[in-house]
This record gives sequence, structure tokens and C-alpha cells, in this order.
Amino acid sequence: MKNIILKEDKGIAEITINRPKSLNALNSETLKELGTVIEDISQRKDIQAVIITGSGDKAFVAGADIVEMQNLNAVQGRELAMLAQKVFSDIEHMPQVVIAAVNGYALGGGCELSMACDIRLASKNAKFGQPEVGLGITPGFAGTQRLPRLVGKGTAKELIFTTDMIDAEEAHRIQLANKVYEQEELMDKAREMAKKIMSKGIYAVSLAKSAINNGMNMDTESAYSYEADIFGLCFSTEDQKEGMKAFIEKRKPNFKGC
Repeated sequence: MKNIILKEDKGIAEITINRPKSLNALNSETLKELGTVIEDISQRKDIQAVIITGSGDKAFVAGADIVEMQNLNAVQGRELAMLAQKVFSDIEHMPQVVIAAVNGYALGGGCELSMACDIRLASKNAKFGQPEVGLGITPGFAGTQRLPRLVGKGTAKELIFTTDMIDAEEAHRIQLANKVYEQEELMDKAREMAKKIMSKGIYAVSLAKSAINNGMNMDTESAYSYEADIFGLCFSTEDQKEGMKAFIEKRKPNFKGC
């Protein structure tokens, strides 16, 4: 691939957006490559966690590629938005836990990419923002939908309407970032969290992700019922038997992911 670096190690896939000269901006080629990687990883049992980051220490993803976008017509603009939304939705709904390691600018499409991930870890030099209306457009990669669900409608409107860029500490305060680390320890902390999650009943983690994601889009009673279905499904797994047996025997469980 031209714009994506994929590294795998002991069940963790690290995906790096690699366009450092353009601060890892997302053009259509990069989005298609990312989509291909996500589709492949989603079907693999040997990969249990995913970390997405950007190359270099300046940017996670500085946004969509404005050079590519500037001459698009309305139809082409919609097609680009639909492409990105599909890729980001695939990230959100892949069975593996996805951690965004935000190292620098996460603006526009970069902020939207981070929001599609399950957990966002930020370096102290990270900057988040949705600057689109300052360019005469709106967020188009699901930013108007995911941001208010994460930080609340009022805060999301303020960030989108003003185009204010916020630092990592403010992102953490409004719950856009889960944790903040020094730049040099960011990736190690992301790997550490991935390994911690992988030590649990990873199939149960995947089911919990499904319950959270799908339940958020249901009415309360339907969500409760869906959770009960997921809970019941767990009792058909080997991991449930092993986890509870290990608890009773006061030892660490040996989960198989099934």
C-alpha cells in the first residue's frame, strides 16, 4: 500500500496513516487503502486488538486532503463523504477493540477518524478540532453525529461552529480523549492497554462492544432487551465456563476467545 503501514505483533495490528508530507491528510486513495485493511483485519481471528496512529510526531491526521477536495462538485463531495463514512463505520463495528493513538493534529477527518475508534489516547501535543465551516463546508465524515454523542450537543456545536482547536487536556476534560500521555510513551501505553484488554475474555469484549454500539442507536427498552440477548449468548461460550471456573478456583483464566 502507498499510504498505509501495517505492523502485526502478538495479536495486535498497528495501522499507521503514512503521508507525513501532507500531515497524513486523508485523500480518497488513503481512505480506500484503510478500508481494505480494516475489512481484512475484521475477518481475522488472530488479530484481537487494533491501534491506529499517524506517522511522525506532528500529526495523527490533519484532516481530509483539501488539495483533492477543492474542485469537487456536489455529487463528488457526497461520494467522498460516503466513502469515509463507510470506512469509519467499519472501524466502529469491527469485532476487535480499536485504539486511536493521537500523536499531534487530529483535525476534521482526523478527529472524525479518532471518534470512530473505541478508545482515544492522546499525546500532550495532540490538538483536536472540526475546522470545516471555516472552509465553507460542514464535517462530512460523520463528525456532526459522533461528536455530540461523545461530548454532548452543546459542546459539539460550539466546537463545530467556532472551529476552535482544543489541546489534549481539554479534550480529556470533555471526554473526547480517554487519557493523555507524554509523546514518547504514547504508543507503549496504547500497546499496554491493548494487551490488558486482550487478557480478558476477548469474545466477551467483542460482544460488549456490539451491545454498546448498537444499544446507543435503540430506544431504551430495545437496548435492554438486546443487552439481555448478548448476556445470554455469553453462556454458550467456552470463555464463560473457563472464566467462572477460574474465579471459583482463585486462578487466572485461560481464555480461548470462543
